[in-house]
Amino acid sequence: MSRAARIPCKIAYVKPFIRPEQLDVLIELIQEPYATMVYAAVLTGLRVSELIALQWSDVHPQSLTIDERYCRGDWAAPKSDAANTTIPVDRKVIERIQNLRTMIVEVKAGRATRRYRLVKSDGPDDLVFQSVQNGKPMRDNNILTRHIKPAARKLEIGWVNWLVLRRSYATWLRLVRTDPRDRQSLMRHS
Repeated sequence: MSRAARIPCKIAYVKPFIRPEQLDVLIELIQEPYATMVYAAVLTGLRVSELIALQWSDVHPQSLTIDERYCRGDWAAPKSDAANTTIPVDRKVIERIQNLRTMIVEVKAGRATRRYRLVKSDGPDDLVFQSVQNGKPMRDNNILTRHIKPAARKLEIGWVNWLVLRRSYATWLRLVRTDPRDRQSLMRHS
C-alpha cells in the first residue's frame, strides 16, 4: 500500500446555515414576536442572550446598542469588550422591531382565546422582546423548542438553532466577500 493510500483524506464540512429564501419561509411559519427575533438574529448576528436583553433604549434609527445579555435567569455584561458596542443595522430590521409596539397576538388557552399586546410597556428600560403573558424576559430554549424548531422541521431544516441563525449572518457576509476584518467587527469577535 502506498503512503498516499494510508493518509486519511480530509473531507470539507460546511456548517449549516440558512439561505435567504429559507429565512423568508421560516419567518412566515413562526408567530410574533419570535419571527422578529429570528429575523433580527439572522440579519444582525446577535447572540440570543443579546436579543433577549435588548431594551428600547438600545434601538436607534440605524443601529442597535449591545450592552447587556440575559441567559436563563442571569443578567451579565456582553461576552467580550468587542461585543459591547453599537452595531449598524438595516432599516428593515429596525422597522420590524418598532412594529412590535403595536401588535396584538392571540393565544389559545383551552377553548378560549386570549389577546395580548406583544409589548406590555415600551419605556427606555423595558425589554423589546418580552414574554407575551407577563412582560418578563423570555427563555431561549422555550422559543427554540416551541416556535423555531417546529417551523424548521416543516421546511425539513430541523438543524436550525440559535447558533445556526448567527452563523447564517456570518456566512452571508462571507458570500458577499466582506473584508475579513469587517466581518470580525460586525460579528463582534475580539
